Amino acid sequence: MPRRALRKIDPALKLEEYLFEPMQLPQPWRQTPLFAREAPLEIEVGSGKGLFMTSSAQARPEHNFLGIELADRYAEYCAARLARKSLPNARMVSGDALKVFNEILPGGCAAAVHVYFPDPWWKNRHRKRRVMNEQLVEDIFRVLEPSGVLHFWTDVEEYFHSTLDLIRDASKFAGPITVSELDPQHDLDFRTHFERRMRLHGEPVYRSEFRKPAE
Repeated sequence: MPRRALRKIDPALKLEEYLFEPMQLPQPWRQTPLFAREAPLEIEVGSGKGLFMTSSAQARPEHNFLGIELADRYAEYCAARLARKSLPNARMVSGDALKVFNEILPGGCAAAVHVYFPDPWWKNRHRKRRVMNEQLVEDIFRVLEPSGVLHFWTDVEEYFHSTLDLIRDASKFAGPITVSELDPQHDLDFRTHFERRMRLHGEPVYRSEFRKPAE
């Protein structure tokens, strides 16, 4: 199912506070230059149109949210959503999450990492491009604080099971939590636009959650 075209962004919106390139992130890493405070940090890999970022930042104002989106136009669109709602606890990065995790984010800096519906790269010769690879899993494990949580959801059953195997082999995460425990509770219980679209069309969604052991 093709994505709908993005709506035009209001040119009056000032995105400088909400949209960053990786090189603009604080190095060494600190949250204060981005959010004007330190708080439990949740990171989303692949923010798409930004529904998770906006709804979660509103629902959990005591947390900071950092979204990373490879596609510039989607990163800008998501940043515009955050700007429209004047959310002080959510920021977007337009860039490669693999590099941000590997080169910028330090160990133990995040309370949660969310990876929802990444591109499955269907052809066998393209699967090496999948974002959930051994290096990212290792970096997510490192970046999460003790008892931190990794959420991985996809609509592709093969990708789901191969990623569960990858997480088991490449890290010491505990899990996954039984899938039924993560099922939506009602028709409006969805985290991303993609999940909503899958459910409207009766397509399955495969959900998993992992936890880094407490030290």
